[in-house]
Amino acid sequence: MNIQIINGPNLNLLGKREKEVYGEISFEEYLKLLKEHFQDITIDYYQSNVEGEIINKIHEVGFDYDGIVLNAGGYTHTSVAISDAIAAIEKPVVEVHISNVFAREEFRHESLIAANCMGSISGFGLDSYRLAIESLRVLQNKSNK
Repeated sequence: MNIQIINGPNLNLLGKREKEVYGEISFEEYLKLLKEHFQDITIDYYQSNVEGEIINKIHEVGFDYDGIVLNAGGYTHTSVAISDAIAAIEKPVVEVHISNVFAREEFRHESLIAANCMGSISGFGLDSYRLAIESLRVLQNKSNK
């Protein structure tokens, strides 16, 4: 099984920014833990602060990988283009947020990408990514039966 994690804007600053919201470790450190936990799954990682680059990555992997875990960051609430990119591909996408977006500012309560994702996970810190990968594994197992 091949999973692509895509992180959007400002997530390259995990471990440095707003530690009370996003935690103390970088995503690269957490990624090592994920790969140790999911030794039977190939996990690739991509991060960009640029909307078009995120769309390009979704197009690149959205037909070949088994699923995408997407934290679109602030683009979650603004990007019709990322939502359209998700709708255009064949593979499932799980929307992920580290913080509980519903406990934050009102504008964060609406996701423009959620309708095109198989599901959304938020509020479990970095563990949201693990939960997303688990859900993709369950989906894969169901489709293999």
